[in-house]
Amino acid sequence: MAVISREQMHERYRRSSLLSGTLYQRGTEVLLGGTTRTSVYFEPYPLYMERGEGAYVWDEDGTRRIDFLNNYTSLIHGHSFGPVVEAVQRQAELGLCYGAPTRGEIELAAMLVELVPSVQKLRFCSSGTEAVMYALRLAKAYTGRDKVAKFEGGFHGAHESVQFSFGPGLDYSESLDPIPTSAGIPASWAEDVIILPFNDQGTTEDLIRRHHQDLAAVIIEPIIGSGGVIPATREFLASLRAITEEYGIVLIFDEIMSLRTAPGGVQAQYGIFPDLTTMGKIISGGLPLAAFGGREEIMAALDPRGEGPLIPHSGTFNGTVLAAVAGAAAMRHLTPETYTRLNDLAAKVAQGMERLFKGLNIPGTVTVGGSLFNVHFTDR
Repeated sequence: MAVISREQMHERYRRSSLLSGTLYQRGTEVLLGGTTRTSVYFEPYPLYMERGEGAYVWDEDGTRRIDFLNNYTSLIHGHSFGPVVEAVQRQAELGLCYGAPTRGEIELAAMLVELVPSVQKLRFCSSGTEAVMYALRLAKAYTGRDKVAKFEGGFHGAHESVQFSFGPGLDYSESLDPIPTSAGIPASWAEDVIILPFNDQGTTEDLIRRHHQDLAAVIIEPIIGSGGVIPATREFLASLRAITEEYGIVLIFDEIMSLRTAPGGVQAQYGIFPDLTTMGKIISGGLPLAAFGGREEIMAALDPRGEGPLIPHSGTFNGTVLAAVAGAAAMRHLTPETYTRLNDLAAKVAQGMERLFKGLNIPGTVTVGGSLFNVHFTDR
C-alpha cells in the first residue's frame, strides 16, 4: 500500500478543489476560519457545497461525492427529499413565519408525542443546545436542586452546564473531574456538574448516591453520538432509570441523534422511559428546529396559564411554521420499514469497512448504533 505525506495529500486535495480554495480565501475575510461552524472546518480548508440530491452532494468544483454525513445525521431521507421540498414550497407561498402560533407546529408536536413514549407535552426551539438548556432548567425548577450529572464523552450542545468532559479518549480519569471543553466557561460552573463514566454501572450508581441530595438531573445520550457512536447497554440504562427514580432525580435522554435508530428512539426500542427527552436533527426535515418534552407535571412550569413559578420560553423562530411543515413531511415518511432498512445498511457498511481494515492490516474498528456508525483508527 502506497504511503504519501501529509503535504502530498494536501496538494492533491488543493488541485481537485480549486473553487473551494478560492471560496475559503474569500470566506476568511468575513468569517473566522472561512465558515460559521467549527465542526465543518479542517485543514487545509473545507469543501464548499453547491447542491445535494439523495445520497450525493456536489461541491463547487462539480465533483459528486457520496454523503455519509447528511448534515450531521439530520437529513435521514437524504438531500432534496421530494415531500419535504414540496411542503416547504407550499408553505413559503403562504408565509415564512409569523408572530403567532400555527397549525403546523401543532401537527408536528402531535406526531412526536405519539411517536416518543415518554413525551406527554413538548415545546419547540431552534437548536439542540436550547433544548438541553431548557430541559435542565425544568429539572432544576422541578426538584429545587442545582447540580447536573452528565457522562464523560457525551455531547449536549454549547450550554455551560454541559460543556465539560466531552472528548476524554478511550480511558476516563479515576478522579472524573469536570474538564471544560471551551474557553470562557467560568470555573464556578464546574461546581454544579458531576461527571459519570459511561456504561460503568457500579461507579455511576456510587456517584449518584453520593451526590443525590444535590442532583436535579442526570442527562445521557443513549447512543453517544459525536463522541464516537457508543451505545449504552440496556442494562445500564435500566439501572439509571431505577436509581434516578429512587432519589427523585430527573432522568433526561438526549435523543437528538439517536431518535433515528428506531421508531420512538432508543427509549422505545428498550422500553426504558426517561422523565424528559430532547429531540432534533431528523424532526425538522433539514431546517433549524429542535424540541424537548416529557412528563406533563415537569413541563407544566412552561405553561403560561399556570399559577406557580413560570419558566419563560420565547424565541423568534421557536416552532416556525416552515420548519414545522418540513419536519412533519419528513417524519410522515419514516415508516418502521425505513428504520430497519437504514439500520441494515449501516451494519453492512460497518462490516465491509472492518473487512477492509483487516485485509489492509490497518488498526481500525467501526462502532454502530442503529443507522449511525463511526470509524475509530485504533486497535482497541
